[in-house]
Amino acid sequence: MSGQRNKIKSVAPGSPAERAGIAPGDRLLAVGGNKITDVLDYMYYAYDEESVFTLERDGGTLDVTVEKDPGQDAGLTFEEYLMDGMRSCANNCVFCFVDQMPPGMRETLYFKDDDVRLSFLTGSYLTLTNMGEREVQRVIDLKISPINVSVHTMDPKLRCEMLGNKNAGRGIEIMKRFAHAGIEMNCQIVCCPGLNDGKELQRTMRRLARLSPHVKSCSVIPVGLTKFREGLYPLKPFDKELAGKTVAQVEKYGEKCKKRHGGRIFFCSDEMYLKAGLPIPPDDFYEGYPQLENGVGLLRLLYAEFEEALEASAGPAKGTHAVIATGVSAAKTLTELRDLARAKYPNIRVDIIPIVNDFFGHSIDVAGLITGRDLIAQLRGRDLGERVYITNRMLRDGKNVFLDDVTVEEAEAALGVPVTPMDNGGERLLEVFLA
Repeated sequence: MSGQRNKIKSVAPGSPAERAGIAPGDRLLAVGGNKITDVLDYMYYAYDEESVFTLERDGGTLDVTVEKDPGQDAGLTFEEYLMDGMRSCANNCVFCFVDQMPPGMRETLYFKDDDVRLSFLTGSYLTLTNMGEREVQRVIDLKISPINVSVHTMDPKLRCEMLGNKNAGRGIEIMKRFAHAGIEMNCQIVCCPGLNDGKELQRTMRRLARLSPHVKSCSVIPVGLTKFREGLYPLKPFDKELAGKTVAQVEKYGEKCKKRHGGRIFFCSDEMYLKAGLPIPPDDFYEGYPQLENGVGLLRLLYAEFEEALEASAGPAKGTHAVIATGVSAAKTLTELRDLARAKYPNIRVDIIPIVNDFFGHSIDVAGLITGRDLIAQLRGRDLGERVYITNRMLRDGKNVFLDDVTVEEAEAALGVPVTPMDNGGERLLEVFLA
């Protein structure tokens, strides 16, 4: 091995690995005689209560026995999270959001990942086009489940066209193999008017439903189009009428699946309902919210959590004047929840201000794509009270940095008030209203 691959960065104090004598700087070669190529191998082969870890140390090798509870983490972290380089996407999707980014932003925003390991570990979606036969068989052998799959269409020829990859049709056969092997899949369809909507969407849903119960859920998401599309495939956005027809189509087929398979499987994202001007379905519609990461039922779950917290609350509301800055799509819901709380606590003084996305274009209306520059430009000079709250989805994971590299501290300096990121749950939202 060379470089940092499989090199142990730290060993948790008191962990099974520390008790076995494993130390930072060691390299993990094998577990139970099985070669470790990346983090998935490590997690699978180190599952048992007793395993022999083969290490490289000071130019030689040694074996140590690690004893722990079955499934317990041995306590190792590695210099590289995956123990291997992250795999970039081999596609040229006609709807790719990364291709719609303006130049001059930080380098990490232009990296397209399509890595089966990240699907399992972090829930990211993959197209399966990066998977060779060894990788497919490993998923089956290790029983890696669930896998999150970007499907878009079950027509091989159209899938090649939409993904810009002549081998993209092979992913459909891989899905069938996964289903035959008992691998569970959660799927997504980025719906593009004129390409995979209407009759094609119907065919895709029907073919995916045949893989039930191994296809557990599938979200239908309207394509997101920024203003930076010069030279790209000529896609059309969803209008209100088409969004309404798509919602009706997916709900109707979902009802059929519910009778036939025990669950509706297919769900439109909240964004599709908002574009259609339709109310978000009730709590029981979402069957446990299997597609939250794709924005399916987020607003309904927020409502449910908020109403439960409001009913249990005893107040009082302090009446502090503050602002919640959010995306255009979420502003109506937050205003309704604010007014619901105000019926119980009349002195609530929190204003909801929607931020129009001038940076990416006005068709992008979700809070997670608001930039620091737009936030500052549209809030500067307004009465912001004592504090501005924003969703933490506006920021890079674990960092106080917006998409355009403006920091939270820079936004605070420009606006003259603290800017506080907040979690997205209903209980936390009520706390903000009552603060």
